[in-house]
Amino acid sequence: MYEVVAFYLFSVLIIGLFLVTVMSKNVLYAMTSLAAGMVLISGFFFILGADFLGVVQLIVYVGAIMALYSFAMMFFDATKDIKEKNTSSALVFVLGGLSALVLVLMFAAPIHSDAIQALYPMHEGVGNAQDVGIVLFTKYLVPFEVAAVMLLVAMIAGIILAGKKMDDSLTEDLSADDEILVQKDEK
Repeated sequence: MYEVVAFYLFSVLIIGLFLVTVMSKNVLYAMTSLAAGMVLISGFFFILGADFLGVVQLIVYVGAIMALYSFAMMFFDATKDIKEKNTSSALVFVLGGLSALVLVLMFAAPIHSDAIQALYPMHEGVGNAQDVGIVLFTKYLVPFEVAAVMLLVAMIAGIILAGKKMDDSLTEDLSADDEILVQKDEK
């Protein structure tokens, strides 16, 4: 029962956060909602008892989103469009209270993990990480390798595209030097 409630709650929140990511015109709002959605996706893994995958989701994906977030903060002046205004403090209070109540109910509720069945049987004396490795490198070896090759191709393409943009750098732009010379001659 509690798993079902948590599943639907996480599903609605994730869909809402990803809609904010797609529909937002502000880079910071989009990145924040994307990171929050990735944190909630890791909640699915924790509900299913796959603690290793939940932690990997948090470390890898949320870490990558936070790296993108920091680059967005450095390269874009994203704070110019932010106008903080709090028109209704009662709304903030109600939403904060409801969030706290949901968290307390989720952590205080007894979890009946006997109702959840894994597709692959757990091996005795082997932890969650080892079971993931066994399944990943036996049944899903080819998709795993295809995903690795796709990530490698994406990384190489990103390096090539970044290299093309660096050809037009300011250090090689002679017009900036000409402007400096003209300003010195005028003085």
